[in-house]
Amino acid sequence: MTERPYVLLSCAMSVDGYIDDPTPERLLLSNAEDFDRVDEVRASCDAILIGSNTIRRDNPRLLVNSEERRAARVARGLPEYPLKVTLTGSGDLDGELKFFNTGGERVVYCPDRALTKVKTNLGDRADVVATGETLDFGIMLDDLGTRGIRRLMVEGGSQVHTRFLTEGLADEIQLAIAPIFVGGGGPRFVNDGTFINTFRDRMRVAEVTTVGDVVLVRYIPTKAKLGA
Repeated sequence: MTERPYVLLSCAMSVDGYIDDPTPERLLLSNAEDFDRVDEVRASCDAILIGSNTIRRDNPRLLVNSEERRAARVARGLPEYPLKVTLTGSGDLDGELKFFNTGGERVVYCPDRALTKVKTNLGDRADVVATGETLDFGIMLDDLGTRGIRRLMVEGGSQVHTRFLTEGLADEIQLAIAPIFVGGGGPRFVNDGTFINTFRDRMRVAEVTTVGDVVLVRYIPTKAKLGA
């Protein structure tokens, strides 16, 4: 049986747990040093996943920005960029968005009912994989494993992080906590949900460090894979 990738959830949030505010402009919670740290983590991973809601809202490229880090990946026999991954239940994806037109290969996961719509919208910009009647995260991870993905970085948004945590599919959480309060109205790191014991129990704090004015905390669930 193919091994699923190690799943690392990455998120920047305010002290009161928000990842954005209700204004149209994107709230930047990280600082320059933390953005560089995230770039380094991206470069260390085989794939980066982001939800379709976040793609529509923020129109990110989701790249490794450092030329040196990309060159180091190539020197190790890896693609210049990690595989870019997204998932959609509705199939409402615009092929003109930056995610689908900038560096690296792309794969999109969707339920059977959205397969034709996604292929029509994206053409040859991405490999599209159906996961059955529902958007099945287990099937997605199994498929990524068959593609040689050993380390998957998940950058949100809230719905995606919540699914990984409520289904017990995350091996590590990296939270960058910015020294501000949002005060309400925006999305949070996770939504309400029924979290399994792996995450309801006290997690292990693997690291606490400052990155400029941001505090980075790494959590390891009690039953996460060894070697974290």
